[in-house]
Amino acid sequence: QVQLVESGGGSVQAGGSLRLSCAGSRDVRSISCMAWFRQVPGKEREAVAAIDRDGHRTYADFAKNRFTISQDHAKTTLYLQMNSLKIEDTAIYYCAANSWGVAHTCYSGPPHYWGQGTQVTVSS
Repeated sequence: QVQLVESGGGSVQAGGSLRLSCAGSRDVRSISCMAWFRQVPGKEREAVAAIDRDGHRTYADFAKNRFTISQDHAKTTLYLQMNSLKIEDTAIYYCAANSWGVAHTCYSGPPHYWGQGTQVTVSS
């Protein structure tokens, strides 16, 4: 069983930056791809970005040129660097992972594993 634990959320002013982390524990070698999703209360969860073990990445249009998804060398920790944050980026951000597939597989969802989520609040 894979466990995912996010950290790095918080409050920031518009235009600022945050870096989210997601630590995987147990059997991370079984993970084929990982992704970040976000959800605003009352709205559906949406994909933000995904990456696979070969380093291929997929981004949502709103994330391109502002967000960067990456992994550490051991492929056990996932990151999301978020720059030029906007008020509409306010959401709960979730880490996710799949046991098989490539970046697009994780991006399309639904993933096999979810983290508990971390709140990101962007204010004016």
